[in-house]
Amino acid sequence: MSFARLLVLLAMLAPARVAAAGAGACAAERFSGNRVYAACSDLPRLGASVHWTYDAAASSLSVAFVAAPPSSGGWVAWGLNPTGDGMSGAQALVAAPKGGGGGSAYAVQTYSISGYALGSPGPITYPTSDIAAELGGDGRVRLFGTLKLQNGTGEVNQVWQVGPVSGGSIAAHDMNGDNLASKGKLNLVTGASTAASGGGSLLRKKNTHGVLNAVSWGLLLPMGAIFARYLKTFKSADPAWFYLHVACQVIGYAVGVSGWATGIHLGNMSKGITYSLHRNIGISVFALGTLQIFALFLRPKKEHKYRFYWNVYHHSVGYTIIILGIINIFKGMSILNVEQKWKTGYIIAICILGAIALILEAVTWGVVLKRRSENKSYNGTSNGHLPLSI
Repeated sequence: MSFARLLVLLAMLAPARVAAAGAGACAAERFSGNRVYAACSDLPRLGASVHWTYDAAASSLSVAFVAAPPSSGGWVAWGLNPTGDGMSGAQALVAAPKGGGGGSAYAVQTYSISGYALGSPGPITYPTSDIAAELGGDGRVRLFGTLKLQNGTGEVNQVWQVGPVSGGSIAAHDMNGDNLASKGKLNLVTGASTAASGGGSLLRKKNTHGVLNAVSWGLLLPMGAIFARYLKTFKSADPAWFYLHVACQVIGYAVGVSGWATGIHLGNMSKGITYSLHRNIGISVFALGTLQIFALFLRPKKEHKYRFYWNVYHHSVGYTIIILGIINIFKGMSILNVEQKWKTGYIIAICILGAIALILEAVTWGVVLKRRSENKSYNGTSNGHLPLSI
């Protein structure tokens, strides 16, 4: 009988040992209040883990979520999404410092998220009980709760997040890859946890927005300006310089409009998250670019008395667009928190264009000075300056 009991005991312990071995570092987690959970999973993003006990008969899920805020006094959140695999539609538990302060006391509120902003706290789809949170000595927040699920639930879409608290209120989380990809599927019965692939469609849209604007306002428009300013000095490049200039500006504007439209779409998707300076510069660049396109239809002839004033307007607005566009591209890179290699690549591209412009500046002024010394008129003038008209 003793041998039989030993076999039964070993048989009971074997699955537990296998589950603990498969659970990873989360298996060593200990909770206050004698809380114990049947399974756990180390989540692939943000250094978080989730622990749970699922009573299939009662469709009751007791859960503990553990994560470190990005800074002291920040917030953490975990939730289920019954309608999709992202933030929109998530039924979330959010733990933040009580009263918005930076103390160690944390409170939990529930949020039914309808878009891409947290919104206001309120009831969620799943009835909840025993919700609580605490800050551990290791700086991680432990969030607890019990959710009543629908009968027959076996696999769920889970989302999790961390973010800062600013001015006593929950602030927007970072928009880097880990934050945007903190979602996946969790099988409550087998314990299998599957991470979402990549950063999702939202990250792809942000990257598309960045690439379109970098190519248009940040590369094609400066190239068009270089063609107009320097190639016109050489008589053999006339009228090729004009067509190159127009091609770069028109294509750049068309691509830029696409980038601007994706930015507006992203803004509508992310209600409550506003990058005011980046948005305002983008709107200004688009408005000035549109003005430039329409101004082409009002360009006076070379001999017209108002051509000089049109030239001044055209050049000043054009260079303003280029400067603001480049500034906004770097602002966008900071918001997206892109890898340094992409910033370095764009800086190198801008430096190459700048170096070409400096070389051509020296060469063309040499041509102009030579013509001036020979007292020959150039482009309808006798002073030999670089041309200003287009």
